[in-house]
Formats: sequence, structure tokens, C-alpha cells
Amino acid sequence: MCRWVFFDRKLRPTKCLYSEKCRTFAAVMANTYTQLYTHIVFHTKSTGIVMREEDLNRVFEYIGGIIRTEGAIPFAVGGVCDHIHILTTLPKTVAMSDFVRAIKAKSSKWLKSVDVYYEPFQWQEGYGAFSVSPSLMNRTKKYILGQAEHHKVKSYHDEYCEMLKAYGIEYDERYAFGD
Repeated sequence: MCRWVFFDRKLRPTKCLYSEKCRTFAAVMANTYTQLYTHIVFHTKSTGIVMREEDLNRVFEYIGGIIRTEGAIPFAVGGVCDHIHILTTLPKTVAMSDFVRAIKAKSSKWLKSVDVYYEPFQWQEGYGAFSVSPSLMNRTKKYILGQAEHHKVKSYHDEYCEMLKAYGIEYDERYAFGD
């Protein structure tokens, strides 16, 4: 029996094209293995408040805990008062949008409980997510953990535009930076 499975244009399993004797219509892979390293970036709502510098380490630690709870591995969480960078794996059973939504919702809810200052706190709706090669993990981690130093010379706007361009992502500035 053939070990290959083929799909038609509607992604339905179909018969093997190589063997008349083969009656394969579907196959099941025994296990699912993934290793998806992702650099995620998101910003506070520009019409709202930013995180206080003295609270940043607590925010980073809390976000790392959320990521572990969601079934992923946080390698680095860093940023500055108005935006966050995360280097993490992506859980194999979760869509990127759901993963980022959980991180943002849970961290925002927690932050509002930290102090009255944060009651109006919100993240912007969008985010950036960029794949990271295993060979660039250490470099990306260092970059994320060095955000405070990095942003002494470069704005978030310039940084994010460079990331989008480096990954060949077309964008419209009217929507990339608005709330």
C-alpha cells in the first residue's frame, strides 16, 4: 500500500496517483512536531497611557508566565514603556492571533489591577509577528533584552518599519501605527 496522501484542490484526500493498486484515501501522522520561534511586537494604545518604567520588569515576568500557561516557551520578554518585544515558541495547537490576543488580554487585565494609574491601560489592536531562525535566537534575545539601550537612538516607528521591510511585509503607515 502507498504511504503517500494526495489532496484535490478543495484539500480533500484523494487516491494515490502512482499506483493502481493503492487505495489510500487518508493517512494520519502519528504525532505533531513543531518548533516555531517567533518574535512578537505590540504597542500600547497611543491615545492611552504607557507603562511606568519601575513596573516594566514585573510586566515582562507576568507576560512570560502567560506564555508558559498558554503552552509556549518564552525565551525573552523585553521592551520599553510604550511597547513590548517577545521571543517565544508558538504552541502547535494555537493560531498566532489567538496566542497574541491571550497575551494582550491577560496582561492588560492584570496591569489594571496593579495600580489605579493603569485603569485606562490598553494595547493597540494589531501586532507584528516574525519568524526567527534557530541560528538567530541568541541575537534576537540580546536585541529584545537590550531595548532600553536601543531606543535611546531609535524610535519605535523607525524600528518597526525596519522590521517590516526586513521581512518584506508591505504596509500602509496610516494603518500600521494608528490605534
